[in-house]
Amino acid sequence: MPENNHTEPRIGVFICHCGSNIAGYLDMEALADYAQTLPHVTFVQRNLYTCSETGINEIKKGIEDHNLNRVVVASCSPRTHEPLFRSSCEEAGLNPYLFEMVNIRDQCSWVHMKEKEDGTAKAKNLMAMGIAKAALLKAQNPIISEVTARALIIGGGIAGLTAGLGLANRGYEVVLVERETSLGGMLNQLNRIGPSMISAKDFAQEKVRAIMNHPKVTVFTEASVVDVQGFIGKFQVGIETKTGIKNIDIGVIVVAVGGAPFVPHGMYGYDGQTVITQFEFEKRLKEGPDPKIKNIVMIQCVGIRNEERPYCSRICCQTAVKNAMLVKDHNPDAHVFILYRDMQMYGVENEEMFRDSKAKGVRYIHYDPATPPVVESHNVKVYHSLFGKDMELPADLVVLSTPLVAHEDVGETSQLLRVPVDENGFFLEGHVKLKPLDFATDGIFLCGSARFPANIRETIAQGLGAASRASIPLSKGSVVVEPIISVLADEDACRGCGLCVPLCPYGALEIEHTQKGRKVHVIDVACKGCGVCAATCYQHALSINSFTDEQIDAQIEAFLE
Repeated sequence: MPENNHTEPRIGVFICHCGSNIAGYLDMEALADYAQTLPHVTFVQRNLYTCSETGINEIKKGIEDHNLNRVVVASCSPRTHEPLFRSSCEEAGLNPYLFEMVNIRDQCSWVHMKEKEDGTAKAKNLMAMGIAKAALLKAQNPIISEVTARALIIGGGIAGLTAGLGLANRGYEVVLVERETSLGGMLNQLNRIGPSMISAKDFAQEKVRAIMNHPKVTVFTEASVVDVQGFIGKFQVGIETKTGIKNIDIGVIVVAVGGAPFVPHGMYGYDGQTVITQFEFEKRLKEGPDPKIKNIVMIQCVGIRNEERPYCSRICCQTAVKNAMLVKDHNPDAHVFILYRDMQMYGVENEEMFRDSKAKGVRYIHYDPATPPVVESHNVKVYHSLFGKDMELPADLVVLSTPLVAHEDVGETSQLLRVPVDENGFFLEGHVKLKPLDFATDGIFLCGSARFPANIRETIAQGLGAASRASIPLSKGSVVVEPIISVLADEDACRGCGLCVPLCPYGALEIEHTQKGRKVHVIDVACKGCGVCAATCYQHALSINSFTDEQIDAQIEAFLE
């Protein structure tokens, strides 16, 4: 890759109008005139959309025509567009790491829409800082690491089975670990899958047979992952089985541990007999509805949408409507009431199932959470907020719709894999839109209710999506890692104290013994360039490529000037 480390920086500045997102609120002509006055700026150009094909070609043309050896783009978020601009520079023969991006949309025009003069002044400051840093950038070479063509799936429910089959059918070795005695997860305990009403167990067993008979899949049941070391492409995983610990080299990991149904102890008189959960009701329906039970009352949002668990579990309403319809199908004379706060029926087919349930005679009563239903012996009292009166409903059986919650050991798994969880205990994706099935840690993916409560259709889609994402490094056989990472810039300054090692959230640092004594070693493939280690090092031995002290000092000086 070309180095492009010229003695004298020649910087090209491309300022994006972003349609009216930026140009509608900032003085673009003033920004261009100002940029032209800054040190080392050789060429300045304004573009309507710099990320368009026309804008990209203008960058390439500017590099060629003006012999640019640095490029600065002042536009939107680097998180979404920096890879595009870097690749454009590379196509024009410029090292992609001699590129700097300045965010004048999110940080200026969008937050100072009614302050054009001040917003423009702030944009000038940011551009000056970006240009000052660009002058000190150095060419970097990407880091390439081989990938072990084997995937680990943690969890043998529908999400894990789908992801495992997706990868195995593409020809990759798959190791699936399930802590229970059998595969299938919660589907084994369910009755029917709505709205199609197919048998949940039959559906699960079809997937189980496919995975058990697949020549590319190795299954460990009654097993758990107890150790994970390494990084994308080269994970070393310890699996505790009935016969001992097995150590296996893994390329990528998919987390599909699912969730667990919440048990509402102390709520609405729950006793597991006359007051049960929807999950327990599934088992009864599977055995066959009791003909003696004529009156059923279902209560929604039990143990959810409160201070302790503020989220909506999303699948409870669908489950209640499905089970209510199955009761009515078996016994049309049965009375089924669903007491709800809000009905969340995601998708066209689920909305149709909701309407069909009303046609079958299922009755819905809205209640206010400030005055929740009261369960008594053989009846339920509820204030009908629409009718404005109290109602007393006969109840041979009360069914509580409770949420899916994270497993109790989710914290252990989180620490083992060094991946985050949210405030509700579910695993947290890298970005809700840009990386919905990836963790921030490269090479680890997630799907299903481990991420957030999901129905069967969503779980399958996510399982296939995670398999697709995981297959990218497996198919390439190697991964290219961005070289903006921590480096031991001054080996003599490092005292080998090890203070930085436990602080690294990605496990990218280790202490090794060299001819000069104990020194820190950066595992380049694992490093994400977060800067925690460099900020911690009191000897200033560690530095971050493209974020050196010299570059940051230059930005500060440019701002102060």
